[in-house]
Amino acid sequence: MRRMGPGRPFNYLYISALPKAKEFIPRPMLNSEPIELTYPEFEAFRLSDLEKLTQEEIAKKMNTSRGTVWRLLESAREKIARALNESRPIIILPKGEIEKVE
Repeated sequence: MRRMGPGRPFNYLYISALPKAKEFIPRPMLNSEPIELTYPEFEAFRLSDLEKLTQEEIAKKMNTSRGTVWRLLESAREKIARALNESRPIIILPKGEIEKVE
C-alpha cells in the first residue's frame, strides 16, 4: 500500500528476482501457524547472507537507505530464527512496495 501524509517521499524497493520457493515446511511441524517473510526481507537477507554484500551495496541495489536495509535484515533474521526454533513454516509473500528488475 502506498503511504500518504507527512514524511519522506515514497520509493519502490528493487529486487533482482522473485523467490523461486514460496514456502518452507519443517518436519516435524510443531506449530502450524506460519511466519510471513516479505519479498524485500527475503531479498535483503539473500543479498547479505548468501551473496555477502555490505548493507551499503544492498541499499544501492534495492534503491533504498542503509537504515531500511538494516531494518529488513533484522526483521528477516528474527523471523527465520523464530521459525527454526519453534518449528514453524515460512511463507514468502509479495507484501511491500517492490519493483522487480531484470
